[in-house]
Amino acid sequence: MFTPLHKKIAAKFPKYPTIAALITLSLCLVLVILPLILLSISLAKESAAIYERVHTGQMNFGQYFQQIYNALPQWLIDLLARFNLNDPKVIQEKISGISVQASQFVATKVLAIGQNTMGFLVSFCIMLYLLFFFLRDGKVLVRKIYAAVPLDDSHKQKLGAKFITVVRATVKGNLAVAATQGALGGIIFWILDIDGALLWGVVMAFLSLLPAVGAAIVWAPVAIYFLATGANWQGIVLAAYGAGVMGMVDNILRPLLVGKDTKMPDYLILISTLGGLSLFGLTGFVIGPLIAALFIAVWDLFAPQAQIGVPADSLAPPDNQN
Repeated sequence: MFTPLHKKIAAKFPKYPTIAALITLSLCLVLVILPLILLSISLAKESAAIYERVHTGQMNFGQYFQQIYNALPQWLIDLLARFNLNDPKVIQEKISGISVQASQFVATKVLAIGQNTMGFLVSFCIMLYLLFFFLRDGKVLVRKIYAAVPLDDSHKQKLGAKFITVVRATVKGNLAVAATQGALGGIIFWILDIDGALLWGVVMAFLSLLPAVGAAIVWAPVAIYFLATGANWQGIVLAAYGAGVMGMVDNILRPLLVGKDTKMPDYLILISTLGGLSLFGLTGFVIGPLIAALFIAVWDLFAPQAQIGVPADSLAPPDNQN
């Protein structure tokens, strides 16, 4: 992602590639890594505070549900009764149990990160070490990889161009949109004085990677809670802000950063994101869609029949073959 900037810096220091790589590495530290570290520290503190409130009962999600249930109209309560959902105490206990388990999970992860500080520092130093050499010797490495790939030159050029486009679309586009929606969500939560604005902003940033619903999983229930408990202006503001401002970010920002031709289908983004999350952990939010997009790139490269409109029947095997 810093390659365009590094090219400009390297052009000013053509005889000193090491200095150019160090300058770019320093900019990476100041612009990306240091803010992420500060954000992670603040997030850990806020997660611990919310866990303490949930554990002591100061923040009870089951009670919030009870308030929403009490504000429901009678016809909706009758409808819930048909599905055996008319006992708010049972649902309240389930929601409270889920919230406690979720807070315990977050607190455990935060504690694990703190206990593995040495391992994190070692991995961090290795990352910076490799990043320096990738910046300085990246062109040489790419040429060697390019020469070793057993493909025709035309295929190499197409695949290389598609790879760059896909990486930019997946990393730059998706992460930029997610960060923007998370920041906007955290700001409106802070303005409305909702507890854990930073934590919910980060959660909305991750959920915004999922198509269709995205960050609405977080802000929509809060807006409903406001409306159900009589805080009408807060609920209206949050609903209008979430649907109008946060909802338009994806439609406006993504085409500017990515382009319309590189967007994957929503169902593929959903499946690859969930699959990547289950296989690779937290980084699967990026790795999963990236692998899927690269698979499509290779598929399009070696399936020219699909590009020239060959009928599907002509691609089917003969009846006498298995």
